[in-house]
Amino acid sequence: MSYAFIFPGQGSQHAGMGRELAENFKTAARTFEEADEALGFKLSTLCFEGPEEDLKLTANTQPAILAASVAAFRVLKEEATLSASFMAGHSLGEYSALVAAGALDFADALRTVRARGTFMQEAVPVGVGGMAAILGVEPQLLQEICAEAAQGEIVSPANFNSPGQIVIAGHATAVNRAIEIAKGKGFRKAMPLPVSAPFHCALMKPAADRLAATLEQVAVSPLVTPVVTNVEAKPNSDAARVKPLLVEQVCSPVLWDASVQWMVANGVTGFVEIGPGKVLAGLVKRIAKEAATFNVQDVAGVKAMAGGVE
Repeated sequence: MSYAFIFPGQGSQHAGMGRELAENFKTAARTFEEADEALGFKLSTLCFEGPEEDLKLTANTQPAILAASVAAFRVLKEEATLSASFMAGHSLGEYSALVAAGALDFADALRTVRARGTFMQEAVPVGVGGMAAILGVEPQLLQEICAEAAQGEIVSPANFNSPGQIVIAGHATAVNRAIEIAKGKGFRKAMPLPVSAPFHCALMKPAADRLAATLEQVAVSPLVTPVVTNVEAKPNSDAARVKPLLVEQVCSPVLWDASVQWMVANGVTGFVEIGPGKVLAGLVKRIAKEAATFNVQDVAGVKAMAGGVE
């Protein structure tokens, strides 16, 4: 079986994530200790115990998911003789993929995503931006709905998650107009999402500019495994392109559907979701029904992969 390792983004966080791995594997425990040291506060306690309201703050969510994902990846690497042809991550998850691919130092990645979360939150005042999921609509028609709803404001596709599941982002008023237009065209499953900022749209430009300055201080090493990027939905192995692609990602839609399709077309038959939650495995099943999916977020997941899943 040819594997891709995939890493979750925001929305997969929950109190208790990583705790079982840290209690059972020294490698995981050490990973969380590294995270605490890199950030100067007890991120491990936030991951293991919450509270949920603090974990939901994007400046905390992003390093928390990264730490839990890297801990799971390191344990998997130690316990299973498994290698990936490609790596990919959904939004924030691309940073976990880059750490796993050897491109980013773990401590650098943690500090960068904490800053990224802060920049994204501060780019748009709370309540000004919004996001919504529009289900069952074709991409071209959704582009037309967004164009009609904009009325001088910003609203555009933000996440192409799977066939029939697209998320839009922009000014809250424009997003609400898009929901009503979509419903008027018969797409009843159009609903606002409980998010703190309108990610992956042009309103994030201030965050992208600040992230670019932060990334200037970060070293990028050669990639051991190609990372299929959100921006292009194809693999990047060029260390020099890592930073520009991460900056572009902030305002660009996440091309997850196309990324998975590319990997399947290029021989991937098994997708291993590494980190908290099972959201990406669910999306993969909608995109490529024939693909096998696996999850590594706890001891059972590690043991299943270490047992040589075929």
